[in-house]
Amino acid sequence: MSQVDTTPEAALPLTEERLAGTPSLAPYAGPAGGWGALKSVGRQLARSGAPLTGVRALLAMNQADGFDCPGCAWGDPTHGAAFEFCENGAKAVAWEATAKRAGRDFFARHTVSELLGWDDCRLEAQGRLVEPLCYDAATDRYRPIGWDAAFALIAERLAGLDDPDRALFYTSGRASNEAAYLYQLFVRLFGTNNFPDCSNMCHEASGLGMMASLGVSKGTVRLEDFEATDAIFVLGQNPGTNHPRMLGDLRRAAERGATIVAINPLRERGLERFADPQRKVEMLHAGSHPIAGHYVQPRLGGDMALLRGLAKALFARQAAGTFTPDRAFIEAHTRGYTAWREAVQACDWATLEAQAGVDREEMERLAEIYADAPRVIITWAMGITQHEHSVATVREIINLLLLGGHIGRVGAGACPVRGHSNVQGDRTMGIDETAPTWLLEALEARYGVPMPRDPGLNTKGALQALEAGEAEVFIGLGGNFARATPDTPRTEAALRCAGLTVQISTKLNRSHLITGREALILPCLGRSEIDRQGPEGRSQRISVEDSMSAVHASAGRLTPASPELRSEPAIVAGIAAATLARVLPRRGIDPGVVDWAALVADYDRIRDEIAAVIPGFADFNARLAAPRGFVLDNPARQRDFLTATGRAEFAAGALPEAVMHQRLAGRPGWLTLQTLRSHDQYNTTVYGYDDRYRGVKGQRRVLFVNPDDLARLGLRAGDWVDLLGEPYQGEEQGERRGEPRRAPAFRLVAYDTPPGCCAAYYPETNALMPLERVGEGSDTPVAKAVAVQLVPSRRLA
Repeated sequence: MSQVDTTPEAALPLTEERLAGTPSLAPYAGPAGGWGALKSVGRQLARSGAPLTGVRALLAMNQADGFDCPGCAWGDPTHGAAFEFCENGAKAVAWEATAKRAGRDFFARHTVSELLGWDDCRLEAQGRLVEPLCYDAATDRYRPIGWDAAFALIAERLAGLDDPDRALFYTSGRASNEAAYLYQLFVRLFGTNNFPDCSNMCHEASGLGMMASLGVSKGTVRLEDFEATDAIFVLGQNPGTNHPRMLGDLRRAAERGATIVAINPLRERGLERFADPQRKVEMLHAGSHPIAGHYVQPRLGGDMALLRGLAKALFARQAAGTFTPDRAFIEAHTRGYTAWREAVQACDWATLEAQAGVDREEMERLAEIYADAPRVIITWAMGITQHEHSVATVREIINLLLLGGHIGRVGAGACPVRGHSNVQGDRTMGIDETAPTWLLEALEARYGVPMPRDPGLNTKGALQALEAGEAEVFIGLGGNFARATPDTPRTEAALRCAGLTVQISTKLNRSHLITGREALILPCLGRSEIDRQGPEGRSQRISVEDSMSAVHASAGRLTPASPELRSEPAIVAGIAAATLARVLPRRGIDPGVVDWAALVADYDRIRDEIAAVIPGFADFNARLAAPRGFVLDNPARQRDFLTATGRAEFAAGALPEAVMHQRLAGRPGWLTLQTLRSHDQYNTTVYGYDDRYRGVKGQRRVLFVNPDDLARLGLRAGDWVDLLGEPYQGEEQGERRGEPRRAPAFRLVAYDTPPGCCAAYYPETNALMPLERVGEGSDTPVAKAVAVQLVPSRRLA
């Protein structure tokens, strides 16, 4: 049964009355972590209604015989402690292990139209979904449906398409390797490569840039490299909020003398100092340890110019005899060095300074740190990848690492920090709209069925296909697609064009309310819950891959929220079996080519299939049994570069002609916006309304602006503004064509940001991002360079 909603006041709808209230806006004086983190964990466990269950789960999280954190993809140490979780992970577990339930009586009380008026936090605060649901348009409510009936409906709609490319299959990074493998196998047997996924919206540029430069699409460092490095450059990321366990590794590196450089437009407390909650003496005396010895704040989009300025300063030091590139490495393992060096030297300092928003002296200081460090790690996240020129910036990062021979050396390398816990593993398993030839050939060899060869649709293409009426069915394996994507009104309108939308989820979110003509919600087990399969009800384990390419097992410990819940592999297999029984015989193929029921009865069998198809997974089951699993081979660590030339490639691309802050210089009232998470948020999941480290309490509709910009625009901290974006264009925008995109009612907060740059939380500001404004080559939304105009709010004075 659904429980009475006891959600705290902070999770009430964002009404006019609540918007008009005064949130607490005060600078945060403490370190990241520390007592603040412990108090936050306690509050989240209490709010869950099942604090003891949550504590029991936390003690099993990230342990060798427990379950993997459902949050970020930071690596697990081989020397694990009894408490291997962070504040973020604790929030995720409390969110999943809640005692609250959103059952049939909840949906009987609330129409979809009513729920559309609730905000993200309140929707998910209703608790776990407990049974399959089908949307009834006549009553505007979800009603229960049996699993077999749900699978039959999906199968009927998919089999009724005149072209398999009219179906879209989205994947969230939460899905396990086993679920992802079954999903891509089913979809390709169905006949399409339409795999829009969360990678399209975050680290696509990292994979593309590294593949072009190094012949691999994954980072080249392992967690142990942080114990041996001399300098760490942290670019465009906020580990204190997005992957807090990274702070422990950064702190330990700083304690033993490594230099840490933070390069980020906002000053983030997690990059300044950190108090480790596991250090009793430090907690007792309210101590902390500094993280970054150097903090540089480029303007949004200025990272490539900053990196090129660093390189220019290094070449000047080389001429002065105070820096020597790793000539042996460059000559033996790389190509294109001379062309890159000439491109760097051709850039004048005035152009670099103007684009980066950082002066020459600062870039020269960074070059000094780099030159003095025998081993360098460069780590980055979405602050680098969500720009128009993000692929080129990633390649510039690799250029710098190649210059010093910092690839294939202990304590050095490239470290893109992925977001969700298995987003990297999903791509390894074949969730890729541009599937490599080797994967399709391996699948054909294993199953004897021709695989689709045409590239499929990514996230941008999927939305455009829905908008144009070229896609009819949308299935989402996890995530909150409607809120994760840009151009919110367009996205929602596009999803409503579908004939059928299917969401595989643990909790209610806004995507469930943006329905096609028909809609299903299929509730699944959470990562922390026991997964029993087969006639004997044997407990199963799944596997995930972290940012360091380590693959390890995960086995839930908690009793499932409902006996009606099914695992993601079981749901995928159920859809596949029902659909392919209708589709494959038409093509003269035996639908029994895959025994879906047998695979789900024992996940070891799924892993046997993975071992037969995916390189690096030989003896998968045996290797997964090791306490911390195993690490996938990365040829670049052995300086084996799988490029066309067999060498690592320097990239001599030109700087962008102008980045957004330069384009807006002559437009009064306009700023460059970056969207970001609050501290009470993970991806689109909003746990509450506080952002502790940025000093915000009880509010999410805030805009962080440089004080000088406020004065220049005639505004004051505390004023309310609407944010206007680029106008809608084209016939697909209908009546909105020519009007500016709008996000209403944001309270101004004076904050330490570069001039001309501002920041606000997503998904509230996703409405301002045009769908077509994407990275060159990556199609990733340009979420860190959004043009916005500040005007007095028409909702609040």
